[in-house]
Amino acid sequence: MTHKGSAVLDDLQARGLIHDSTDLETLRQRLDDGPITVYCGFDPTSDSLHAGNLLMLLNLRRFQDGGHRPIALAGGATGMIGDPSGRSEERNLLDDAQLAANLEGIVPQLRRFLDFDGGSHPARLVDNRSWTIATSVIDFLRDVGKHVTVNQMLGKESVRSRLESSSGISYTEFSYMLLQANDFYELHRLEGCELQIGGSDQWGNIAAGIDLIRRRTGAHAFGLTSPLLTRSDGTKYGKSSSGENLWLSAQKMSPFRFHQAWIGTPDEDVKKLLLQLTLLEVGTVDDLVAAHQQAPERRVAQRRLARELTALVHGADQAHAAEEAADLLFAGGDPRQVEATSWEMLRREVPLATLDAARLAGDGAVPAELFADLGLAASRSEARRLLEQRGWLVNGRRLEPQDRLTPSDLIRGRYILVRRGKSSFHLLSVD
Repeated sequence: MTHKGSAVLDDLQARGLIHDSTDLETLRQRLDDGPITVYCGFDPTSDSLHAGNLLMLLNLRRFQDGGHRPIALAGGATGMIGDPSGRSEERNLLDDAQLAANLEGIVPQLRRFLDFDGGSHPARLVDNRSWTIATSVIDFLRDVGKHVTVNQMLGKESVRSRLESSSGISYTEFSYMLLQANDFYELHRLEGCELQIGGSDQWGNIAAGIDLIRRRTGAHAFGLTSPLLTRSDGTKYGKSSSGENLWLSAQKMSPFRFHQAWIGTPDEDVKKLLLQLTLLEVGTVDDLVAAHQQAPERRVAQRRLARELTALVHGADQAHAAEEAADLLFAGGDPRQVEATSWEMLRREVPLATLDAARLAGDGAVPAELFADLGLAASRSEARRLLEQRGWLVNGRRLEPQDRLTPSDLIRGRYILVRRGKSSFHLLSVD
């Protein structure tokens, strides 16, 4: 049986990942004829990609898994200007040093999602500065600007909305569409690229590139966009529920906090996110959602979403460690049983307080006194009241009023994990 290259389109449709497209049936026929080269651009406006980039990273991966050749474009040139899409005001222009640092940060993230080395269709990583920086203004106006009408550019929603705002739009950002259109033309010329994908806010830019290719070469190119990643209330998935940016960089957002951010996904959003942000089969997602609906309190779907996403972004080992550390904190497990990697992750996440070893000598320390002295409670009376209410846990064990803390409570000969209530944690380090 012949493998159909267009199966990727069926998968994208089943996941709700097709918003706009040029002649979808013709694209389907082209994909069935043989492998296609497809590209998506990522402007290095920061030194890390974020949750909003996950859709396109995974869509490139889906095309590669379907037998096609993906190109990830790191926009060293377009990043110097910034796309006005979704912006109410001008971006700050980045200098060469900042752009270089940003590119250094996002390139390893691109490599996590795509295979650049093996197989018959390895991914390519390109920087649009390589063909933009040597182009003179006159050449650009003659070869690109000549083929794009101002009417076409004014028809773009992001341009119209900025023109109607008090801040307006500079010629610099207005020209962004021309630069992106030229990127598609250059990739078509240099790499035989026939398809550009992007978020739905990129449709105007993609259409301009398709038109430029047709006008300059007579060739037919394709465009495909996906809906922007949004919550059920319409807001973008850019931050966690606590307001922290959902960065893909472990330095900007730890794997543990990244994992926990997805655990907090509302029930009404979890099916869409499992379909669109993981590589799980559609049938597997349906089964997960059905299991979740049987017992929502177990958060089966959210736990799987967090595991899959953390593994994609940070690796399977970090996903396992984050899951084990979370279970230890919130399910009251025994920290003596966790693996070393999970323990180290937990140790980095929990606030640390220093404890004099002498406090544990003899009959041991009175918990209420110790916790108050270390600032874990406002006073000894408050600490005692919480103890009487069984509100303290030590190493996953709920304390009783008569309990004492002794050297036998030390984890790895040095630490005691204290939990107050449902979600306040401290790690006591004995010196």
